[in-house]
This record gives sequence, C-alpha cells and structure tokens, in this order.
Amino acid sequence: MFDSPAQVGERLAAAGYLSDDAISTSVFLAAALGRPLLVEGPAGVGKTQLAKAVARASGSQLIRLQCYEGLDEARALYEWNYKKQLLRIQATSTDEDIFTEEFLLERPLLKAIRADVPTVLLVDETDKADVEVEGLLLELLSDFQVTIPELGTVSAVRRPYVVLTSNATRELSEALKRRCLYLYIGYPAPERERDIVLAQVPTIRADLAEQLARTVATLRGLELKKAPSVAETVDWANTLLALGRDELDEATVAGTLGVVLKHASDHRRAMKELGLSGG
Repeated sequence: MFDSPAQVGERLAAAGYLSDDAISTSVFLAAALGRPLLVEGPAGVGKTQLAKAVARASGSQLIRLQCYEGLDEARALYEWNYKKQLLRIQATSTDEDIFTEEFLLERPLLKAIRADVPTVLLVDETDKADVEVEGLLLELLSDFQVTIPELGTVSAVRRPYVVLTSNATRELSEALKRRCLYLYIGYPAPERERDIVLAQVPTIRADLAEQLARTVATLRGLELKKAPSVAETVDWANTLLALGRDELDEATVAGTLGVVLKHASDHRRAMKELGLSGG
C-alpha cells in the first residue's frame, strides 16, 4: 500500500488528514507487516478519520463496522435471509437446500473477508461492543477467515487493512491486543492543532487559528466533564467564519463557548476560570 512512512504522511495529507511521525510510521507498519492497527485515544481526536483517510490515500474501499452494546454475530458477521428462505420453502415441494449463497446476507466482517479489491476494514469504537464480539474478531484477525457452519470456512480473498478504534471506555482483551499494532492518539499540541484547523478550514487566518488552538488547550487543562475534541475546534473555527469574527476576544468566546463545551457545568467552570461574563 505504501513505500515508506514519509509517503504515508504525504498521501494522508493529500487525503485531508494531517499526520505526524508516529501516525505515519504505525500506518506504514500495519500495511507492511499485514497486522491490524488498534488506535486508541479520547473521543474526537481523529481515530475514525484516520481509517477513512487511509482508505482514500490507498485507493481502497472502506467497510465500517460500528460497534455498540448488544452487537451480535448476525449484525457483525452474517445472517440468513429467513424471509427469502421461508418463501422458497412455501414455493417448492422439494427438499431444496436453503442454506446456500443465495440466502446469505453479508455483514461488514464477512464482506471485508470476501472482498476481491483493496479494502480498509474499520471496526469503530470496539470498546463499546460486548466482550463476546471480541471472540468473533479473534479468528478474523488471526487467520483472516471466518467459519460458517453451513458453508464451511471462508478465507480472505485479499486481506483487508484493518483499523480498530477504541475510546478506552473498557479494557480490551490481551488476546485481541496481541494481534494488533498499537497507536495512541491524544489531544494534539497547540501548534499541531493550529495546523489541523488551517488544513480543515483553509479560509481562516493563521493568527485566528493559533488563538483557537491555544484557547482550546487552556480549556482542556480545566477539570471538565468532557474536554473539547479536535472536531469541535474545527467547528469553532467554522463558527467564527460564519459570524464574521476575525478575533477571539472575550465577548466572542463567551458567546460561542457552546460550540466546544456541551455540559452546563463545564460552561460555568470555563466562564469562571477564563474570567468571562455574559454569553
């Protein structure tokens, strides 16, 4: 997929994702070694966007499995088209086999395994799924194959590039982690966040992007229920442009703080700590 970490950085930048050395190296090694990449970090730091950018940068299709509590094999791997099977039974008097490809409904994991084109499989927010889902992933990540009792073992036609993301709301199993390379993405330094804002909102002035990045860094230093994400910093930049503001003065901060802080207690704390009034 890539010739070097430097090329990864260049291609990700062309795909709209501002990388750094650690990210570029991890993405390159995952491709070179054929290993899944587990990306962990706070919500909103660009983990999902990284997988999307890798797909764009490599010309691959993106297949996404969004994890949630209660996700099961039927939604993650495959299920049978029971309605179609029932209609076939009713329409024929023969003992026709109704457990064939014709009646199989592919879900993201099986679809990625059977894809014959370059594919990035994104298993998003893995930590939100039940522990049982990790069992499904273990066979997939170990041998890139899945077993369907009625059809047998299905091996990958072409191994997908796998990215798993986690917000670390629960600890993933050691068995799952052993199969992956690991990358932690934290909140960026103000200088890098400024560059991200400039890349995502190219019409904003550099000095205003700098003000935004440093103000958000200050907010993250407070004891908040939820620190502002990078995506919310970008939203704040777009908000200022929409309002025609060219400076992040006290009145502007007070009036637009709700773009980056989504809890009343966080809003009150920020107003107090920043010495703001009104808003």
